Amino acid sequence: MIDSGAAQATPAAQVIVAVIPIVGIVMGAVVVFFYLLWKHREIVRQIEKGVYTKPSFDLNLFCLLSGFLLVGVGVVLSTLFLLIEGLSYSLIGGFIPLALGAGLLAFYFIARSDRPSR
Repeated sequence: MIDSGAAQATPAAQVIVAVIPIVGIVMGAVVVFFYLLWKHREIVRQIEKGVYTKPSFDLNLFCLLSGFLLVGVGVVLSTLFLLIEGLSYSLIGGFIPLALGAGLLAFYFIARSDRPSR
C-alpha cells in the first residue's frame, strides 16, 4: 500500500500547509480590524455633522429568531448523533445548541412586552 498525505510530503510542502491557516487567520483579523476602524470613523464623522441616528435593535425578535434556529439545529444534531452513536458524549454537540435555543426562546416569552403585567 502506498502512503500519501502530509506525513510523506516534502518539508517545504509541510511548511506551506502549516503556514496557510496562520496567514488566513491574520488576514481575517486585519480585515475585521479595518472594518471596525472605518465604521468607527464613519460614525464619528456623522456625529460631528449632526446626522447620526442610533441604529435600532429589536432584542426580542433577535431572541425569537435565533432561538428557533438553534433549537432546530440542536434537535437535528441530537437526533443524528443519537442514531449514529447511541447514548454517548457526542450528544453534547447537539444538546448545547438545543439548550441555547431553549434559553433564548424562554427569554423571549418571559420578556416580551405584549403579555399582561402583574
